[in-house]
Amino acid sequence: MGQAHADARAASPGLVTAPAEPERDAEALKALALWAERYSPCVAMDAASPGREGLLIDMTGGAHLFGGEVALLTDMTRRLAEASIPARLATADTAGAAWALARFGRQRRIAPPGKTREALAPLPVPALRLAPEDVRLLTRFGLRTIGDLLALPRAGLARRFRGEAGLTLVRRLDQALGVEPEILEAVRPPPAWRVWRNFLEPVIDAAGVETVLNDLAPSLAEMLERDGQGARRLALTGFRVDGRATTLTVSLSLPSARAGHLAKVLKERGLEHLDLGFGVDAMMLSAEVAEPLNAVQSDLDRGLDGDQALALAGLLDRLGARLGEAAVYHLEGRQSWLPERSQGRRPAGEGAPPPAPEAPGLPERPLLLLDPPEPVTALAGLPDGPPARFTWRRVTHRVVRAEGPERLSAEWWRPARRAKPARTRDYYRVEDGEGRRYWLFREGLYGREDQIEQRDEGGVAEVVSFPPEWWMHGVFA
Repeated sequence: MGQAHADARAASPGLVTAPAEPERDAEALKALALWAERYSPCVAMDAASPGREGLLIDMTGGAHLFGGEVALLTDMTRRLAEASIPARLATADTAGAAWALARFGRQRRIAPPGKTREALAPLPVPALRLAPEDVRLLTRFGLRTIGDLLALPRAGLARRFRGEAGLTLVRRLDQALGVEPEILEAVRPPPAWRVWRNFLEPVIDAAGVETVLNDLAPSLAEMLERDGQGARRLALTGFRVDGRATTLTVSLSLPSARAGHLAKVLKERGLEHLDLGFGVDAMMLSAEVAEPLNAVQSDLDRGLDGDQALALAGLLDRLGARLGEAAVYHLEGRQSWLPERSQGRRPAGEGAPPPAPEAPGLPERPLLLLDPPEPVTALAGLPDGPPARFTWRRVTHRVVRAEGPERLSAEWWRPARRAKPARTRDYYRVEDGEGRRYWLFREGLYGREDQIEQRDEGGVAEVVSFPPEWWMHGVFA
């Protein structure tokens, strides 16, 4: 660390060098962290020490699932070696102690429960994750091992350093001993509800994944139902033999703890989309998002069973999984009085939107709304009369009845879609001689034409006027 390139080449003429790529190193470390989720849902990246990057895995209460600490480290070492990933592993009661043993421990890499002090004592002081200048100062004081620090009183240690350095030294020592807790920031939030399976032989095709899914779904559903929860977002993760992870996710329109539905939605999503590589030797099914599972009340008045709501939600989930979550949506109200902005799309996987409050006295709206509105040529009385005749899509219509106007002010604070100023609209409901009803509006007002100043390439200013225009916005049934 810190050696000049020329000095390194002089000491080793055959040295092969390459430019550092910190971004790609971080991506590779994150991919390794996702792979390590096969052991624990809480995996944190430790990239604070350049050149000593690694992972911190919280295995609290989980080591016995893999045969104990020795079997766990043996399995990790074997899998990493097969993926050509060099690693030094250790386990301890605290993350700080495990970090120290993995990087500075020579023989013993497993600190038995309650033996953290004995395991840390012979290690050098850099094992406490201290800054280089703090390590040099400790060495100058003759404190070379963690055991030398443990023999000193806490107050004395803090007094030997001034400011933040003393606080950092005491905090790192307390974290390593477990006196002060250390919070691990997981790569992604660990799911509270998850089930997984390990395989003796890798699963290499979608048929095998389906068999495993049919086994995992009932276990996850039982866990969710026991806690009164329903899955809103599912993730099926396969841990590949080459050290990578592949994930398939799907959202649900309503919380569900039905095993058959959970499995069916993932199958509709397409198990073949999982990139299995040379096979996966472990799979995990997790509920990344869960909500309280509420009972559905039957409609006694009309004799409708509450299962109809669940059946509709199941249909939406399967359609969303097959066609894409953005293809199935609800319409929800938006805070805008312009018709084309008063509604928006909400993915079905996010649940139905809350009912919009009814606006009293709102005029009738057409069932078919054109977005964007289409231009028409209209003949109307000035200055603000309804159209007497209009031409739309090359067909001329004679107006026999008209209602309006309904005036909607321009939303001047929004960016305009066209290179024109936002203008007031007057809407009319009209009926032609054949009984067809339309919704037209005039944009702009006669006698009060909007004007803007434009400049050409030479910087010459010119005032441009925009006369009123007529548009077709909707058709009534």
